[in-house]
Amino acid sequence: MKSIICFGEVLWDVLPAGRKLGGAPLNVSLRAQSFGNNAVMISSIGKDLKGEELAEEIRAHGGSLGHIQVSEKFDTSEVLVTLDEHGTASYEIKMPCAWDAIELLERDIQAVKGSDAFIYGSLVARNDTSRETLYALLDHAGYKVFDVNLRPPHYNPERIISLMKLSDFVKFNDDELYEICGNLGFKDKTLEAAIAFLAEQTATRQICVTRGKDGAVLFYHNKFYFNPGYQVMVADTVGAGDSFLASVISRLLDGKDPQEAIDFACAVGSIVASKNGANPVVEAGEISSMIESRST
Repeated sequence: MKSIICFGEVLWDVLPAGRKLGGAPLNVSLRAQSFGNNAVMISSIGKDLKGEELAEEIRAHGGSLGHIQVSEKFDTSEVLVTLDEHGTASYEIKMPCAWDAIELLERDIQAVKGSDAFIYGSLVARNDTSRETLYALLDHAGYKVFDVNLRPPHYNPERIISLMKLSDFVKFNDDELYEICGNLGFKDKTLEAAIAFLAEQTATRQICVTRGKDGAVLFYHNKFYFNPGYQVMVADTVGAGDSFLASVISRLLDGKDPQEAIDFACAVGSIVASKNGANPVVEAGEISSMIESRST
């Protein structure tokens, strides 16, 4: 069992089909927990009914509330999710909310010090309080995993680069990869060239790029690993990338071969995309069947 600490937003995703538990780092935490890891979420909810309901839902999904603060100043976060005809999501994220004001607590410092991986995103860095807490916790983290989620207008390029430079592993999608490279003046649209460029610019030797239905690419200690994706009927893409990240990190922490890790992660992400919401149940048999479907 590995200790995985996730830092950032916990919230309600308000989808056309109704309200669902969400927040990228929370999704990562819950999926990592489902694989038998000791996954802990550091965040904040409001002292309100939405917060009480959110806490109960986290508990119902097997998550821990031990490192989730309760803010008396800010409300629990809700995000309006819009889906296009392909099930691809766009987000309207209100500001400020409780997870914009995550305070630095000694219990969280100690948890990060003892962790096998510290996973954080870019969205939580939009506000001074949570951003300062994030940077302080990064000082105590051993293995740092940066999950890039470019949600306009809640980021700036300079901060993204700074957070990449502090990380050991970076994950983003292909659109985010090319945007970041473009901000640095690199215009080559070849995927491998763009990844190698960012690895050099940020001294990050582990980079993973998701490509939707076309799978993912993992750059791991100067070697590329590819998965072309698994074809599914998409219900919505909410949380698919988060489950992918939880899966690939869990496998790598367990010492699995990088190719096996990316194959496993793509299968899990595809299964999540075929179901509603960010945190559906994914059975081990579903994962094995998905992986075997490509080899037959």
